[in-house]
Amino acid sequence: MSDLRALAADVIAFRDERDWKQFHNTKDVALSLLLESSELLEIFQWTPPEKVGDRARDQRERISEELADVLYYTLLLAHDQGIDLAAALRAKLQANAAKYPVEKARGRSDKYTEL
Repeated sequence: MSDLRALAADVIAFRDERDWKQFHNTKDVALSLLLESSELLEIFQWTPPEKVGDRARDQRERISEELADVLYYTLLLAHDQGIDLAAALRAKLQANAAKYPVEKARGRSDKYTEL
């Protein structure tokens, strides 16, 4: 079993032990994913660019917790929608490799349409 599948199984078990599936419709899980992502961003809100590294070091535990929340809802949504996240990520990397060939994109932040 892949690490992602094992983690997803843990998430589903956690949810099902509490009988929370009844509350986890697709819209609300997607909304929760966005809200948790926003909580991650909130850590850096109003932080000057030159202080972001320091803030990240100082808030490492909180960042870890918010990333875990994001992953929780990502795994839950993927499971409920029957999406193999590992396969989806591999496919996305392959598509992005075609959009951003190394010889054109290396060291550049331009969108693929501008390379």
